[in-house]
Amino acid sequence: MNLLNQNQPSITVGEFLERAPTRLELKVLAGHDGIDSRAITLPRIQKLGLALAGFTHYIHPGRLQIVGQSEVWFLGQLEMEQRREAIRNLSLEKIACVLVTKNLESPPELVSAADNANLPLLQTPLLSSEAIQVVTDFLQEALAPRITLHGVLLDIYGLGVLMEGESGIGKSECALDLIARGHRLVSDDVIEVWSAGMGRLIGRSPEMLREHLEIRGLGILNIRDLFGVSAISSAKTIDLSIRFERWEDASEVDRLGIDTRTSRVLEIDVPQFLIPVSRGRNLCTLVETAVRVHLLRTRGHNAAQEFVARHTEMMRESSQ
Repeated sequence: MNLLNQNQPSITVGEFLERAPTRLELKVLAGHDGIDSRAITLPRIQKLGLALAGFTHYIHPGRLQIVGQSEVWFLGQLEMEQRREAIRNLSLEKIACVLVTKNLESPPELVSAADNANLPLLQTPLLSSEAIQVVTDFLQEALAPRITLHGVLLDIYGLGVLMEGESGIGKSECALDLIARGHRLVSDDVIEVWSAGMGRLIGRSPEMLREHLEIRGLGILNIRDLFGVSAISSAKTIDLSIRFERWEDASEVDRLGIDTRTSRVLEIDVPQFLIPVSRGRNLCTLVETAVRVHLLRTRGHNAAQEFVARHTEMMRESSQ
């Protein structure tokens, strides 16, 4: 696996405001000076109800906090000094930002405290339940563990196939052959990969390289212009890895195909085939066949194991 870099994900409140789904219709009510300095580091969000009631140890640093109807109602039942005390006890320095839902009017004490602490206080017209779902979905992708890989990612027979190997071994030329056969390009050279949970990896192309493929002798090709929109895909789950190695270096090749290989990416094991490369080998056909073999294996059919089982049975019968 050619790993270029790995970053600890985080997102500033300013980036959240720029990239969050438009349906949130976010507004900044207070704490403007903290927009670029406060960062959200965890995808799970919290409601401030328990903390306002005095259980401040429930506040986890780096999380977005929700203030909804119940929190506003609770604060409204308190005397002014009690409201100030409840808000002062919130450990505002731990909070990434506060989101007030349903376009509710924020208590003046909360607005003042947010301004004094440079704590971004945001507002959305969505109900708390809807806002929580939308924000959580966005943050789970934005803050997912991610790395950048060197290789080519294609959509082949509906599977996301990551082709890896040293520079110049023929990955891009093979990808061009596969695209000409009707398969789809996701990314060439640089692949942004993140964990989507449930053992799933998602790969896509950086914006600058999207829809392009570099071929030595031809230069940079625009795949959309050459083959049409159906030849590209914006993102794809990585289901299979195919590693190319030069014939003289491929010492771990399983002749029968009994043993299964995996490539570990972001602590997730991806099934892998190792294909030796030499002059005259049709890599495009080999890759298509590897994908078909993998699909059969996922359905319980393994030709190598079936062959060995048949051979063992024949040997047993001949020895009787």
